[in-house]
Amino acid sequence: MANKLDKLKEMTTVVADTGDFNSIKKYQPTDATTNPSLIFKAATEQMEYQSLVEEAIQYGQSKAQDFDSQKGHIIDKLMVNFGCEILKIVPRRVSTEVDARLSFDIQGSIDKGHKLISMYEKAGIDRERILIKLASTWEGIKAAEQLEKEGIHCNMTLMFSMPQAIAAAEVNATLISPFVGRIMDWYKKSENKESYAPAEDPGVKSVTEIFNYYKKFGYNTEIMGASFRNVGEITELAGCDLLTIAPKFLEELQSSEGELPQKLHIEKAKESDIKKLLFDEKSFRFALNDNAMGIEKLAEGIRKFTADLIKLEQFIQEKIQKA
Repeated sequence: MANKLDKLKEMTTVVADTGDFNSIKKYQPTDATTNPSLIFKAATEQMEYQSLVEEAIQYGQSKAQDFDSQKGHIIDKLMVNFGCEILKIVPRRVSTEVDARLSFDIQGSIDKGHKLISMYEKAGIDRERILIKLASTWEGIKAAEQLEKEGIHCNMTLMFSMPQAIAAAEVNATLISPFVGRIMDWYKKSENKESYAPAEDPGVKSVTEIFNYYKKFGYNTEIMGASFRNVGEITELAGCDLLTIAPKFLEELQSSEGELPQKLHIEKAKESDIKKLLFDEKSFRFALNDNAMGIEKLAEGIRKFTADLIKLEQFIQEKIQKA
């Protein structure tokens, strides 16, 4: 009997949510995603990746004299280095994140997207294999709109609400990554609950709502559930376009046998009774602000990614000083 990971792969594209190459090789996902937190963990905890760090440092030092001027180049090169290595393993795409400190800077995000794509192309990687990850702020969504027009594909991250999902689809973002587990975290705290049955999990319900909306109205933007807290959340979203899954849950799925029914269906979504919504900047900001969970988790996510990016910069600076 096939294991549940293999069964899931029959109906959903499985993506590895890690910067660890060995885990990617083991579970053979189609795509992989990274973020500052994952890169920080891989770069600081595993010696096998130090050559990628050293190469990034040398690159940054060739671009500027002082560390404050070098660090942006070093981080960009490190992200691209990891992405290039991951693309030697996965057959399709890798997501590379834009600096979270640019979350409210449209032109800064566009410029960073251009730079990352240029670095990948200089490394011999076609832009079709790269997703530029942007925060799902109004500014991030407008940056994605411009980048998509230029043939640069975007993955809208820190996604917690329907207004974000709808606005991203309206600008033809290639992919969105709604954060299932972080949504559940907020509701557990807010409702003082220990847990939810998978079908009643607020994060699962959010992704299901977005899936039904997208398929009902024929959007091309793909949905990739992310940030899971348990395998039940994953299996309840079987049939979603993509799911990005941490190695510990990939292992749990691979080690489990049994039925894995498809829960999300395009045909059922098309039959659902859903009203179409559109957002301009004012209505988007109001709707997001009116969603306490959405606005709080977005802000928290930006802070966390920024903090991990700063820790990565500090790690690199200390490494340079010791050299």
